[in-house]
Amino acid sequence: MIEVKHLTKAYGSFVAVKDISFRAERGQILGFLGPNGAGKTTTMRIITGFMPATSGTVEIDGLDIFTNSLEARRRIGYLPENPPLYSDMRVEAYLRFVAKLRGVKRAEIDDALDHVLKVTGLADMAHRICGQLSKGYRQRVGLAQALVHNPPVMVLDEPTIGLDPRQIHEIRELIRGLAGDRTIVLSTHILPEVSQICDKVVIINDGRVALEEQIKDIPAGTSLEEVFLNAIAREGHPEAASAEETLEEVGAGHSA
Repeated sequence: MIEVKHLTKAYGSFVAVKDISFRAERGQILGFLGPNGAGKTTTMRIITGFMPATSGTVEIDGLDIFTNSLEARRRIGYLPENPPLYSDMRVEAYLRFVAKLRGVKRAEIDDALDHVLKVTGLADMAHRICGQLSKGYRQRVGLAQALVHNPPVMVLDEPTIGLDPRQIHEIRELIRGLAGDRTIVLSTHILPEVSQICDKVVIINDGRVALEEQIKDIPAGTSLEEVFLNAIAREGHPEAASAEETLEEVGAGHSA
């Protein structure tokens, strides 16, 4: 579970994240959307403990990411937009190195590697050099390093960016299969991706939450693109709509 409460991040006089609050339940895939510069990456870096907040709290599986940082981060698997690979290492050696960093017990490392190599479709690539892999397989290695310590929470930043249609489909299916008991936050610019694999959507704009809603509660016949554009347009005004008002307004447009 992830719970973000009144999160703010300021850089001097510039406030990148402005009093953001949202929640992702266990087993839920949450799509995290927003235009460029909305504060998505900053928020994700704070959630994963890579960056401090100016104010507010983040709880990861019941642990405060700021006051109990080490234990909270052990429960997170993080895939940044550019996978943190060592290009001169072989896939298996790299994942073994990551497993040790993540505190996987020595006696359990071989089983952990076998599992993530199988789940991510990398079994035949275990002895390939990371730097010689295609973009799609590098993304798979990035997912494997996020998964190797079997975390209850995964945070994925643009996991399908730059992939061809077949690779995108494969990575989406992989992410869907990883959910189960895990909580997954998926940041993406690809709106159909959220519609296809997410249970909930959070849209932010200009550092604020513009909409937080279950995908199933979006009116029938309404595209996520319409919801997104309406939420962004309304959020920029002082009288920004609630989630219910935004969805009602979109639905009314369809029935008009």
